[in-house]
Amino acid sequence: MSRRVLERFPAGGPRGSWPAEEFAGARRDEGVPARVVMDLESDAFLVIVEQRSAERVREE
Repeated sequence: MSRRVLERFPAGGPRGSWPAEEFAGARRDEGVPARVVMDLESDAFLVIVEQRSAERVREE
């Protein structure tokens, strides 16, 4: 399974502000299974969508 990053948000946003959660919620309202994860290395919240790896089609 792979992940695609839809958007990045800095972790140091204003107190009480949740832009990554709001963005992910709007995507979920559109039918996209988005979720928020924390990238510790870049100190940012990432909105991601998990994708299944494309299966190879076997030709016979």
